[in-house]
Amino acid sequence: MSLFRKIFGNTSKSDSPHSDKEGEVRSKYMPDINTPADERFTKNFIINGGRFLYALNQDEINENFDNILLENDWYEENVFCTDDNLKDLFKGYNLTFGTNKEAPFFLTTCESLVANDGSLLVCSKQLKELKLNDLPENIIVFGTTSQIVNTIGEGLRLIKNRNSGSIPTNITTIKNFESKEDDKDFMTYGSSTKNLYLLLLEDL
Repeated sequence: MSLFRKIFGNTSKSDSPHSDKEGEVRSKYMPDINTPADERFTKNFIINGGRFLYALNQDEINENFDNILLENDWYEENVFCTDDNLKDLFKGYNLTFGTNKEAPFFLTTCESLVANDGSLLVCSKQLKELKLNDLPENIIVFGTTSQIVNTIGEGLRLIKNRNSGSIPTNITTIKNFESKEDDKDFMTYGSSTKNLYLLLLEDL
């Protein structure tokens, strides 16, 4: 079933607040903790202020990427990108890929998409040794539905399992898409608000 059909197909849920396992009252605008991980991630990501672009195939990814460039007038611009696969994937847009932190936007992948808080888990594979506040204000992330996990802990275990003997450093989450000073934790320490687009490819 389409991710969007699962998210928006049923509008008959009660508007009453929900409670989690610990008895805390949840806002009626937050996704229920018992809903599927992809639905929870999408809703939390949007609540956080992220811009979500869903695609069924690579052609739709390319179309969405093209629309982002058009919206922001980023054609023929420098792009901060360290991922050779992404450089090849998006090579047809007259972009100059490099490590200039003053570039209009940062193009990257992520390690996991965390359903419970709508954040994106990244590490030194994406950031090298840079902090989030060293990066351009605008970020475009290419991710897949198979990267959705329930919690940060689950994402951290996947990083450990994928990199046995050489665990990446600089592990953090990108979460602040709107200024919310009261919603920061140790995983987002030292970060700054980013204008973030997620190009999400359905691969399940």
